[in-house]
Amino acid sequence: MREHSNFRFAAFFLIIVSLFMPNQIFSQRTQKPVLYGRHWVAVTGKPIAATAGAMIFQKGGNAVDAACAMIAATATMWDTLSWGGETQALIYNPHTKKVIGINALGVAPTGATSAYYKAKGMNYPPEYGPLAAVTPGTPGGIMTMLAEYGKLSLKDVLTPAIEMADGYVMDSETAGVIERQKSWIKQWKYSTAVMLPHPGEKHEGPSAGEIFRQTDLAATLRKLVEAEQTALKSGRSRKDAIMAAYDRFYKGDIAKEYVRGTQEEGGLATMDDLAKWRVHIEEPVSTSYKGIDVYKLNLWTQGPAMLEALNLLENYDLKTMGYNSPKYIHTVYQAMNLAFADRDFYYGDPYFTPVAPIATLLSKEYAKERAKLIDPNHNDAGARPGDPYKFDKKTNPFADLLDKWKVVPSDRQTLAPQPRSDAVREMLLRDDMATNFPDGDDARSFYGGTTSVQASDAEGWVVSVTPSGGWIPAVIAGHTGVGLSQRAQSFVTDPADGPYNVIEPGKHPRVTLTPTLALKGGKPYLAFSVQGGDSQDQNLLQFFLNTVEFGFNVQRATEAPNINSFQMRSSFGQHETRPGRILLASSTPQSVRDELTKMGYTLTFEERTSGPITAIFLDQEHGSMQGGASTHGDDYGIAW
Repeated sequence: MREHSNFRFAAFFLIIVSLFMPNQIFSQRTQKPVLYGRHWVAVTGKPIAATAGAMIFQKGGNAVDAACAMIAATATMWDTLSWGGETQALIYNPHTKKVIGINALGVAPTGATSAYYKAKGMNYPPEYGPLAAVTPGTPGGIMTMLAEYGKLSLKDVLTPAIEMADGYVMDSETAGVIERQKSWIKQWKYSTAVMLPHPGEKHEGPSAGEIFRQTDLAATLRKLVEAEQTALKSGRSRKDAIMAAYDRFYKGDIAKEYVRGTQEEGGLATMDDLAKWRVHIEEPVSTSYKGIDVYKLNLWTQGPAMLEALNLLENYDLKTMGYNSPKYIHTVYQAMNLAFADRDFYYGDPYFTPVAPIATLLSKEYAKERAKLIDPNHNDAGARPGDPYKFDKKTNPFADLLDKWKVVPSDRQTLAPQPRSDAVREMLLRDDMATNFPDGDDARSFYGGTTSVQASDAEGWVVSVTPSGGWIPAVIAGHTGVGLSQRAQSFVTDPADGPYNVIEPGKHPRVTLTPTLALKGGKPYLAFSVQGGDSQDQNLLQFFLNTVEFGFNVQRATEAPNINSFQMRSSFGQHETRPGRILLASSTPQSVRDELTKMGYTLTFEERTSGPITAIFLDQEHGSMQGGASTHGDDYGIAW
């Protein structure tokens, strides 16, 4: 009897401890260990790509060099991106003590107008194919980052990717995606040649474990190195030599073949489009949350929506509510509703006029006014954009469209409907499991394919990147081996759907890709990003709160269950919205489910809801680094 009593007392004690010491308990319950590094940390979406980053660090490269090598490796292995996709990054420079933004997003090509797509019976640019492409940004992004902030040569940094293009061991996730998408791949001559090496066989794509070779891509990457090395031999500086390779891609023989191959498949890209395109080095936007400065790229991404949500949530005592309690979930969801409603209306290319007043959208005063709209007891299915112009006593140039803004869009079917792209499925997987992923393995392997990149080093460089675009099935441009981006689908063609994001030649689409850096006391504190379309800043917001409000370590924060809203307009496909729909972890207690249902939510569930987050925590107290990679897929890191 005494033993039974002692057991009950111990069980009761553990329950009490778990309630009052969540950090200590949760920190021990991760499926992957925290990565501890003194000299450097490299984290990304695949083990082999993390290895590429480690190889560069071992060569003496800094975090920028390593990040560039990881982007190149993931692009080469089609890890939900390829070389024709886009790259956006935040870099902390320890010498200037500033955060730098890298905008290597492609732009709409010549002829890509609303009228053009509507004449083809499309309400939006398509999800797949040559007409979904913007100009390639990843090559320029890598070379600009490397030239401006790296230490090594382009030859050094591209060596792992070139070796992979010569032949790397195909993983099961990518092999499965190729096989499932082969009906699309077969529509494009050069894609078929690369992706389907076994024509006529039952399994036409490469199998897991097979050596996958990309001869054309390897040749293209060697041409870049050749341009750099030739320039160095002629006496040009390291930076100028890298930019000689840049010019060869965007103005030379690579550009000519890219344009020829794209146009052969029906695409719109011209030599002038590539020659005029530029990487922009920008000042990011930021907000302060409880003394921590959080940085995002400007409103050509959805990143500022996370900052606005933090401003809204700063008006609440989230910690007292309790992690993932009904009240906490509801408050976070409502803050995201308001922030993403502003995103849907106001965000777009800041290099085109008019430009929305980002300073007002991210002001604490604006957030306080918006927070007054939150009903503490019920979901607001009609959450609308605010009017920052009125707040500043200025005239909104699109006031008439704001007045007519529809919370639930009308029928959005094109005359030639297409299946959802991988990026769309990332957000809508839960609604379409039966049709899109008939078995659980496919669903798990899909999540395994997403990529983000984090790198840091002892010198103080910290990098966060969210590369994407040109995912399978992509059109491959001629004999370049480069897959075209599909990012044009994030544009709209009707100002009523978002007046700042209407497609025009030379314009950047408003994208979901959103790296993050946080500074504490003016020094690097966190680097984190994730992929998953419109879920990205939702998951990153909660990762940040898990760390700051609830004290989770970096690995626990990447694995912790999050909620996802579907109330904002999707950035892909037909730009659907599903007010009140919420994704919860399957482990959510019934009592929480019941409360949320009473609040007006439609509940959906998945075993893991954190998204494929990668992150680095900079331990200021000890001068060390800690890396985290979620258990959502194949995310992986290495530290030293």
